[in-house]
Amino acid sequence: MADTVTGERIREVLIEVVDEFSKQGPGYFQEGAILREAATRLGIRRQAALEQALLTAWHDQFREGQLAWGFDLDNPNAPFCHVTTKGRETLANMSRDPANADGYMGHLRAEVTLNAVADSYIAEALETYNTNCFKATAVMVGCAAESLTLELRDTLVARMKALGKTVPKKLTDWRIRTVTMALKAELDSQKSAMDVKLREAHEAYWPAFTQQIRAVRNEAGHPISVNPVTDRAVHASLLIFPELAVLTDKLRAWMGSTYS
Repeated sequence: MADTVTGERIREVLIEVVDEFSKQGPGYFQEGAILREAATRLGIRRQAALEQALLTAWHDQFREGQLAWGFDLDNPNAPFCHVTTKGRETLANMSRDPANADGYMGHLRAEVTLNAVADSYIAEALETYNTNCFKATAVMVGCAAESLTLELRDTLVARMKALGKTVPKKLTDWRIRTVTMALKAELDSQKSAMDVKLREAHEAYWPAFTQQIRAVRNEAGHPISVNPVTDRAVHASLLIFPELAVLTDKLRAWMGSTYS
């Protein structure tokens, strides 16, 4: 099994053990016990390189603010530790929370195939989020969303040309806001041609890009304060992004088959 152990698998198993042991009390929730159990499940005991990879993943939990040392004031240091508020939020949504970058990307890629640009930006967004670089996260998520929007625009323009329709100039403008508004206007004019599920998804999630994700990105990119965005704001952007990705994928498919 050890031959197939990846960094993603190590992190996944470690989080599983943390989740289980955190519910069993301080006697179990200690560094040595957690690491030994994770190593046993992974089948990597006595393999220094893989054990070091596990140690790196373990220390990442503290660096990212998921765990902190100490259980109480009588036991304030290692090997005792506890799950932080951020860590509890991660465990509550363990499979796809942005704090679990591998789980998030696994879920996202299972739902939709992103273009290479969007995929690279959202992957970097997760890296910056998990190192508490929230302004960078806001910009990365915004860029990933813009890439999806431009891809959708390109699909629409190609379809309009194939149908012999006149392409509005605003759809090919260099400004993303102008393109986004022109795209929304065209999609809104075609709502009656969409099936109910697609129409409802469009109405629910398209504003998420034009309002939440873009607003947070702009606040980070055009700052007027030291902390223009919060971790909660970028966390919300990351949670919304998969829904936007799925929506744009469905809209592109609809454009290719039904749009007229």
